[in-house]
Formats: sequence, C-alpha cells, structure tokens
Amino acid sequence: MQKIGIIGSGTMGSGIAQILALKGYQVIIVDIEEEALKKGIQRIEKQLERNVSKERLTQEEKERALSLIGSTTSMTDLQVVDLVIEAAIEDMEIKKDIFNELEAICRPEVILATNTSSLSITDLARATTRPEKIVGMHFFNPVPVMKLVEVVKGEDTSEETVSTIKEMAQNLDKRPIEVKDSPGFVVNRLLIPMINEAALLYGEKVASAEAIDKGMELGANHPIGPLALADLIGLDVCLAIMKSLHENLEDDKYRPAPVLEEKVANGELGRKSQQGFYSYS
Repeated sequence: MQKIGIIGSGTMGSGIAQILALKGYQVIIVDIEEEALKKGIQRIEKQLERNVSKERLTQEEKERALSLIGSTTSMTDLQVVDLVIEAAIEDMEIKKDIFNELEAICRPEVILATNTSSLSITDLARATTRPEKIVGMHFFNPVPVMKLVEVVKGEDTSEETVSTIKEMAQNLDKRPIEVKDSPGFVVNRLLIPMINEAALLYGEKVASAEAIDKGMELGANHPIGPLALADLIGLDVCLAIMKSLHENLEDDKYRPAPVLEEKVANGELGRKSQQGFYSYS
C-alpha cells in the first residue's frame, strides 16, 4: 500500500493524514468543501511546524510530509488509492452513502476502513457488496500522540482484511488491538459512560467541574479529568456515542446525562467551540 485515501479533513482525518505522510505514504484527503480542506491542511502544517520547533522533526521531514498530502472535493480522485480510511461525521446513513459511492470508484480489492467510534461495522458492511473488505480502524485523539488503534472485525470481515489493517497500524507505530464488533467497542464502552457519569454529577451540582476532574486525577491517577477530556473529544461526539450505546444495548444505564444534551443543543461542544464544561476563549 502506497496511496491512501482519507474521507474527512476534520481533527481525526487530518491527524490520520499527518501520521501517514510522515511514514512516507501518499495521501489524498477528500471533503465536501474547499474551506474544510484548507483548514485541515493548515491544521497539519501547524502541528508539523510545532514539531520542528521542538526538534522532533527536521524542516526537511516536514516539507516531505506536506508534499505527500493532496486534497480534493471529488471522490473520483480515489480511483488510484490502495486503502480508504473514512473519518466523516458519526452518522450511519451518511457513512453508508459514502461507502456505496466508494464501491463504485475503488478497485474491488481495496479495503474500506472506518474510523467510527461506536457504529456497527457489520451493519455498515452489509450495505455494501464487499463486506469482507469493510473493517473498523478506530484511532484516538490526538492521532499523532495516542498509540492505540482498535481494529474492529465485523461478522463478515475477512481475516486477511483484519491482518492487513493491523500491519498498517504497526507500520504507523501504533498498537493495534483486535475487537469484536459491539456497541462502543472496548475503549468507548468503558470511557464514555464514565464521562456521562461525571456529567450527571456536574448536573446534580454534587461538585464543580474542577472538583470532579481533580478527584479523578488525584484519586484515580488519571492524566486528565473526565469533563476536560469530554471537552477535548467534543461533547457532540460523546453524546452521539452515549445515544448509540443506549439505543443498541437497550439499557437505561447508558441514557445520556441531561446536561450533556443541553450543552450540545446550545452549541457548547468543548474546545472546538471554545465552550463546554470549561471556557477556552
């Protein structure tokens, strides 16, 4: 594999593109808007420049990585790629539409991976004619820093596909874990309910956001508190995962905290909107 397509130029898509380019892969980022692509490339440039200033990269390595990243609003430009990693919005119908379009464009042997954090790989795969080539490749934010990749095997995903994606993750200096297709997979099945419980505590005024976070930092040795982490992930993402867990596991212990729903409804999404459980303005 030498040419990789990335669907989505947001935080996750641009992060995945960055680590691929640094490892010498040619990358094509696809998004529906030129402005979104521009912001994605700027995000990558800023991160690479920061690494140069901290002497983690040379200027030459930065320039080489940037030269390997292209961008387009046309999905048909992915005819030449050897793998696609989709990192679009967390919406099953949108993802199905994307994968159906990719099927008509990409060669039959091309693996179509999704960075979904909670949606069913099996359901997504069965909306295509190549379910054995559909797999979860779930990176974590910030992609250049976090070592884990959940490789999620749907009911129809072939062992060859899983093996190929695990090898790709290792080539990117990531640590892959193989996970059975299940709501939330492993990390989010554990993590997001904890964040939701912290939001419940906050909403019930049991303690301030600072106190809740400090409790987990000092009492459980977490590097970052759950509410600060929610702001980093994005409250809309946390809410979407909780809703998915609640719907698919049919258990009210996964019901989203009211304050989480309120903040998302008010556009308070965390760091990306400058306001969440904390203010970043």
